[in-house]
Amino acid sequence: MIRRRAILYGEVQGVGMRMSCAREARARGVNGWIRNAPDGTVEAELEGDRSAVDGLLTWLYAGPPAARVLSVDVTELATQGEVGFDVR
Repeated sequence: MIRRRAILYGEVQGVGMRMSCAREARARGVNGWIRNAPDGTVEAELEGDRSAVDGLLTWLYAGPPAARVLSVDVTELATQGEVGFDVR
C-alpha cells in the first residue's frame, strides 16, 4: 500500500477532472479524494496498491478530454487506511 498527493496544474478546473478521476479511482480500487484548490489547481490524495496508484497517476497526466494538464507534482505520504474515494 502507498499514498501519494498529486497537485495538477493547467486547465484542470471546470473540465470534469474531479468526476472523471473519481470514476477512474473507483474502477482501479484506489482510495482517497480529489478537490479544486482556490489557486486554480486540483489536489488529490491517492491510496492503494502501488500499481493501481501509479496507473491513476499516469492517467492524471492527461486527464479527461477537456483538460489541459501542464504538470503534476507528486509527493509521498504515509498511508492512512482510507476507504472509498470522495470528490470534495
